[in-house]
Amino acid sequence: MREILEKLRDGEVSIEEAERLLRLNAVEEIEDAALDIQRESRIGVPEIILGEKKTPAQLVEIVSTFLAGEGRAIVTRASEGQIYAVEEALSDKCDLRVDKKASIIVARRQGIGRPSIGRKVGLMTGGTADVVVAEEARTVAEEMGCKVITAYDVGIAGFHRHIEPLKRMLQEGVDTIVVVAGMEGALPSVIASLVDVPVIGVPTSVGYGFGAGGVGALTTMLQSCSPGLCVVNIDNGVGAGALAALIARQVAKACPEQSRRAPGKEDGG
Repeated sequence: MREILEKLRDGEVSIEEAERLLRLNAVEEIEDAALDIQRESRIGVPEIILGEKKTPAQLVEIVSTFLAGEGRAIVTRASEGQIYAVEEALSDKCDLRVDKKASIIVARRQGIGRPSIGRKVGLMTGGTADVVVAEEARTVAEEMGCKVITAYDVGIAGFHRHIEPLKRMLQEGVDTIVVVAGMEGALPSVIASLVDVPVIGVPTSVGYGFGAGGVGALTTMLQSCSPGLCVVNIDNGVGAGALAALIARQVAKACPEQSRRAPGKEDGG
């Protein structure tokens, strides 16, 4: 940081270049972890903490660091022990939203609300077994300022089930639709063949036999002949939610008159 400031003082870099370098330099280190505390200001996506393989004490320290800096922490795939440790250590120091079924924790410093960019994202699942992954996508998209319209358990085993929810999403003006599906993973291709917005397919590890572990669903989505379908990795709800919100954010920038900008305000639950 000192080197960057000295270059700015000596006229070797512009203010804009110095700001960019400082953002790249904004990594806070704690024991066993290097936290990118300014990722959101740099690329628009908050750093999301993967709970897996961390001890409860490590997770509490990481969440506390984010609360002190950015004022918010998002944890996915948190174990019951981790959730208990975070609640015990921080429930009286911040606002906590815990979804035990989806293993998600959202912690905000008191007084900090969820931002809103005034745009909407659709989210569908093939079955109820896909909901855990879908909830990761929903949490990320909401924390990036989007309103998320959901329709769960509308897979092609009952082909008609997706029609009414899809009509509602299009009437609401969603900018993109995330479709989460396991087994043969056909639902994203069906949806992409019907709409004029980008569709993000998320294969899940729901399945058995030859296509077990999500391989069958991933292969189907990658081989889709429906144009406009983008596919993320197996069970990658976080990546899908971030991509959907980034698309919505670009629409908000291009169409500010259609977007209700309300930074720091809650949009939804």
